[in-house]
Amino acid sequence: MNLLNPIYTEKRECQDCYKCVRRCPVKAIKVQDGCATVIPETCILCGRCVEACPNDAKRVRDDLPRAKQLLALDQPVFVSLAPSWTADFKGVSPSQMVACLRKLGFAGVSETALGAEHVSAHVANLVRSHSGRVFLSSACPSAVSFLERHHAEQAGLLTELLSPLLVHCGLLRRAFGNDISIVFIGPCIAKKGEADSHPELLDVVLTFEDLHKWFDQVPLDPLAFDEDESDAAFVPHRAALGAYYPIDGGMIVGVKEDCGVIEPRFMTLSGIEAIEQGLPGIQALSPASGLFVELLACEGGCIAGPKSSRAEGTVCKRLRVLDQRPPGQTPRTAPELFAIERAPAVVHARSPLHREGDIREVLRSLGKVSKDDELNCGGCGYETCRTLAEALLSGKAERSMCVTYMRKLAMKKANALLSKMPSAVVIVDASLRVVEYNDIFRRMVVADDPIEPPASLEMASIRRLVDFADLFHNVLKTGEDILDRDLRCHQTIVHGSFFSIEKHMFVGAILQDITRPSIHKEEIVRKARDVIQKNLSTVQQIAYLLGENAAESEIILDSIIASFTTQTESRSNDEHQSSSGGSPNTSGVVSKRPY
Repeated sequence: MNLLNPIYTEKRECQDCYKCVRRCPVKAIKVQDGCATVIPETCILCGRCVEACPNDAKRVRDDLPRAKQLLALDQPVFVSLAPSWTADFKGVSPSQMVACLRKLGFAGVSETALGAEHVSAHVANLVRSHSGRVFLSSACPSAVSFLERHHAEQAGLLTELLSPLLVHCGLLRRAFGNDISIVFIGPCIAKKGEADSHPELLDVVLTFEDLHKWFDQVPLDPLAFDEDESDAAFVPHRAALGAYYPIDGGMIVGVKEDCGVIEPRFMTLSGIEAIEQGLPGIQALSPASGLFVELLACEGGCIAGPKSSRAEGTVCKRLRVLDQRPPGQTPRTAPELFAIERAPAVVHARSPLHREGDIREVLRSLGKVSKDDELNCGGCGYETCRTLAEALLSGKAERSMCVTYMRKLAMKKANALLSKMPSAVVIVDASLRVVEYNDIFRRMVVADDPIEPPASLEMASIRRLVDFADLFHNVLKTGEDILDRDLRCHQTIVHGSFFSIEKHMFVGAILQDITRPSIHKEEIVRKARDVIQKNLSTVQQIAYLLGENAAESEIILDSIIASFTTQTESRSNDEHQSSSGGSPNTSGVVSKRPY
């Protein structure tokens, strides 16, 4: 796991499907050695690659251990709870959610929507005091990154306000002290990037998926808690219209109704594609009454965030968010304002444009010589062949990503192999029609006409070409190979093997004309080699047996020699002792050496 990047790739699980490339709206994916990794400098943390990956190779950094570690310390830890929680925890009341989080050890639970209300109040002041200007909301961190990193011409229109989450963190620190820790819980991956950029305000970000997992580990069931616990309430108080921020248009509702702003005109763009298609030319506008555009990276708003539940559709989730406001509660007056300005937009330089000649050269290397060759099939993950060529020049892609290029390359290799083989080769499909063959097979089954050019055998029935089509049929039916058969093919005898390429789908055959003189020579050489090999095996067996017998004889002779040697040495010692004065033997008679 890469602790620096909220989204990382588990390389062992990555397959060459390119779904992440296809789904990424900014193509912040680099493919190297068949593995697709995220480019942090251009990634906007929208999470689409995580949602698209079929093999769970794109993963989100797990910050749950860090949150648990904070709770183990002495300092109080507060939760900033995203207003979209009601869409993800069906049937759970606010008091039940608060009680459940307090049970985990948090000192208090507060609604991020409180920060949203402060943002709405500041937006209202901006549009009142700058009539005729165009403003883009800076509430969604993914949308802000999208403009700053990929559309510098519109990034200057972003309001210089912190996001509702960071504003809420400032509010909590003003209310409870700067020594507290804050954990945000919501459906957004981009909030992890905010925590990394503003550690002085926000400590840890968890997703709703993390919270579900935490509840299962403990275990805790929010629905099992009493709905009327007196201490189970949001601190410092409930939010009003700021709770509508997680749905598209919710921010505008807060600005207009909570803050009483009618002018300027308001619009909402929901989804990266909608933002990209809606903003071109906006920087040249100067509407008399002004314009404020709410930007949301996720289509439908935060209720459709990358780490939100997919058990229900956005309609049901939206209704639960709209029903959040307690009965009879009316919008409050604008809260007391404090400085929530963010740093000016950090506009990233775009990648340099590639020269047309270089792009054409890359396209030619992919076999796309003319416009007709550019199929723009999207199999590589890029919309057009040209954008793939640009990605190749930028070092973000590999030629193997092009499906047509790889197919043509495979066909060239297969054709070269077939043409160089000394035997006839043919491949048929399930309907016994020829799908591939080499020239030797064509000459074997069809006589060349010196006047007419040779006709193609592709899709011709194998039954019309050879008399042993039943062997192809048998391999197709059973899936079992048939090897080393001598067969008659027109005026020749062939030695053939039939094998399954894809069971019950394709069958291949290798046929060798054994009536040709060269084949006779090959057969004689092969048989001679067989005889030599058999003779060598026999000699080796004899040598082995002889060697084994010789070894056994040597062992026996060595033991006999050793036995005689021991007896001889024993007699010599006895005789030597007798000549030097004798030593008594067992009978008490002194032995004398005879002369």
